[in-house]
Amino acid sequence: MSESKAISIKINKIQQSKINQCDLENVQFGSVFSDHMFSALYDDGNWSEFKIEPFGAISLLPSISALHYGQSIFEGMKAFKDQEGNAQLFRPLDNWNRLNKSATRMAMPMVPQDIFMQGLKELVSLDKNWIPTKNGSALYIRPFLFAIDEFVGVRPAKKFLFIIFTCPVNSYYPKPIDVLVEQQYVRAFDGGVGFAKAAGNYGLSMLPTMNAQANGFDQLIWTDGSEHKYIEESGTMNVFFQIGDTIVTPELSNTILDGITRNSCIQLLKKDGVKVEERKVSVNEIIKAAKDGILLDAFGTGTAALIAKINSITHEGEKYILPTVDSRIISNKLYNDLEAIRTSALPDTFGWIVKVD
Repeated sequence: MSESKAISIKINKIQQSKINQCDLENVQFGSVFSDHMFSALYDDGNWSEFKIEPFGAISLLPSISALHYGQSIFEGMKAFKDQEGNAQLFRPLDNWNRLNKSATRMAMPMVPQDIFMQGLKELVSLDKNWIPTKNGSALYIRPFLFAIDEFVGVRPAKKFLFIIFTCPVNSYYPKPIDVLVEQQYVRAFDGGVGFAKAAGNYGLSMLPTMNAQANGFDQLIWTDGSEHKYIEESGTMNVFFQIGDTIVTPELSNTILDGITRNSCIQLLKKDGVKVEERKVSVNEIIKAAKDGILLDAFGTGTAALIAKINSITHEGEKYILPTVDSRIISNKLYNDLEAIRTSALPDTFGWIVKVD
């Protein structure tokens, strides 16, 4: 990766902001978009055409490679306002690193740090008024990279478009969720792309998730692809369990996403002296803990959801209800601490916050 250097971004501001048409404190997640977007073109080994322009349609032919062969990756991140109303980002370089890890696996070009960070900062600075300040809300940021070769044929593309757009959001899960342990379908398998934020990973999850929701569940707990014996993720989130006084979470592998919120939670827990185990977690272990009354908490973690508390786990037709949300000391503290750090209500002792000039 080349050293960071300044790039020249052409900025075309919107003539009239749409912000007055939006109630920032009451928006459905992912349904309202801010005024501008950043884009950059990769062609013939070079990056060019850096620009910020009004959010809107892009003109592409139906033959572009991403639509047919799936070379499309993305990231999810957020911007917040500090206690003085200044815009700031949470661990953006981790998102940049993970985007490039996904790009490498998908035979796509890596995005240089200067393009990612400067485009991101310029965009958020321009649309900082779109950052909501209600508890649990933020400006969601979606960087994504996709192949735009006008060619129908199975080969790695040579031309790509990198775009960042933003949208104000409130809580992803407004209430504790009911989950089903999935034992038929598979999210990922060894040697695949489960660790990457590739678009196809989410496409293949749609049918089993839809089936679960039709039966009254909010999300799935995904299990391993060979035996359905070990827990991997919960829906679009990493997952944690409290068994007695110990927090356990599936260890990272090539089938599990290296979640930035997951890592933040582990660091916070260890700082507070909580015992954390990253290891294989079997379905039977969790069900036995629930039966024995020592499964005190379960929650998913992710950029969109932050901390999503699990109300119940259903396995082989049996529904196991967890303790009430108010009684969960650890996940409640994690949520409050993360929210406070991201808005600078608590000091950032980890170096996670990046200010937007």
